Formats: sequence, C-alpha cells, structure tokens
Amino acid sequence: MIDKELLEILACPENKTPVHLADQALLDRINARIHQGQLSNRGGKKVEKPIDGGLVREDGAYLYPIEDEIPIMLIDEAIPLKGF
Repeated sequence: MIDKELLEILACPENKTPVHLADQALLDRINARIHQGQLSNRGGKKVEKPIDGGLVREDGAYLYPIEDEIPIMLIDEAIPLKGF
C-alpha cells in the first residue's frame, strides 16, 4: 500500500495534477483486459503483467500502475482509462 504522506505529494508527471488510489473495481476491469491481451499503455506497449494497484490522475484520463508497491510515474507507462 502507498504511504499516505507519499500519496499526498505525488502528482501526474505530465500536468502536475493530484492523483488518487484506484478502487478495486477499476483494477479488476483493467486486469481483466490485461488478461485478455487487450490493453496497451500510453507508449503503445502491450501491458502483459497484472497490476497491483494504480494512481488515477485527477481528471480520470490515465492510471499510473503500482508494481511491487512502487508507483510507476512515467508518462509512457500510464494506462488510458477511456472506456473503463
């Protein structure tokens, strides 16, 4: 789980807006699409490994994955949330 203090200082690397933890229902939908081989990240790379968690940009456009309790705050690694 992400430390509360860390969560308060993390921001989207693209537009510097706040991020919040994704709820389990969203994570389940994302992981189902990953399992089906139907999900690519913003950089165009197919996402192959299920995610443990995610940080959603304030406007809800992208999710930054959390892997092994480490937020991956790279623009190209963000998962577009359109359609979720």
